[in-house]
Amino acid sequence: MTCAVSPLRLEELPAPGPASPALRLKRLPFGGRQVRLILSVLPLLFIGTWAALDWDAVRDGTARLASADPGLLFLAVVFTGLCSVSASFIRQGAIPERLPPGRLLASQFAAGAANHVLPAGLGAHAVTLRFLQARGIPLARATASLALYSLVKPVAKFALILVFLVAFPDTLPVRELLPTGETFLIIAGCAAGALVTVALVLKFVHPLRRPLMTFLGTALTDARLLHSRPSRVLALWGGAAALPLFQAATLAAVAASLGVPLPWTHVIFAHLAASAMVGAVPAPGGIGPVDAAMVFTLVVFGTPMALATATVIGYRVISGWLPLLPGALALSVLVRKKVL
Repeated sequence: MTCAVSPLRLEELPAPGPASPALRLKRLPFGGRQVRLILSVLPLLFIGTWAALDWDAVRDGTARLASADPGLLFLAVVFTGLCSVSASFIRQGAIPERLPPGRLLASQFAAGAANHVLPAGLGAHAVTLRFLQARGIPLARATASLALYSLVKPVAKFALILVFLVAFPDTLPVRELLPTGETFLIIAGCAAGALVTVALVLKFVHPLRRPLMTFLGTALTDARLLHSRPSRVLALWGGAAALPLFQAATLAAVAASLGVPLPWTHVIFAHLAASAMVGAVPAPGGIGPVDAAMVFTLVVFGTPMALATATVIGYRVISGWLPLLPGALALSVLVRKKVL
């Protein structure tokens, strides 16, 4: 004998009692306002921690910059600010919807601060992803725009390197920067291993196929749409070309302020080459590997080791530390205003 059980309707559900889970959830000590307050304070805590761990570099770099040419240092600061403007152009060019320029620029200042906390650009991508989702853009399309952003940057950088090689074929000591046979084999082996790993994961890890194919379809559709709009193409590729140039110009301005005996073209190419060689190393803000590569490249180009080190320290102070506080404050304000 079976009995039919009629489903409970919503209005028939009993009201929660004093000890019910629903009521306990409402009495949690941390509400939305408290969580946002914590998130807005976290960037400042990260700054204090990072300053304590890297205080020697900040102190030495500041002391060396005190004897540099102030006009050229101000020019380096201007170039650093233009990096966030260029990043905003790339972000806008990577999404079909029109984004508010002011908030987009503020989000990129905040993304620059977050980028010093997480490696491989994850901090900047996380901030931008939250910004895009707050604008009502679906997760799949927002993620596709981040992938397009990450793709066009190295492509534009390598195009700039080729332009420099064609424009200055006899003045740039490129042969000293090329990897030797053993180093080249290691790099090629790592690249081949990464490709094989991705292929094996896609073949044998079946749950990843469908979301990956959906993501690729969305990314390709948006890329075709964006490249049918001249304004988006100009913003995307123009910003991708301007960003590494402004970063390299910051290094060149600092080098000139310290009296480095190299023309600007050499210093700019040194930055492009160094960031291209080790830019994929997952270090927060590129600190460490990129700095060492820039010192090595400047020394190869004829700069004394002490002067090359001072230049890179000064570059890091201006491009990394100087925008960090306003970027963290922008991040806090955007979180509190629910823009992120």
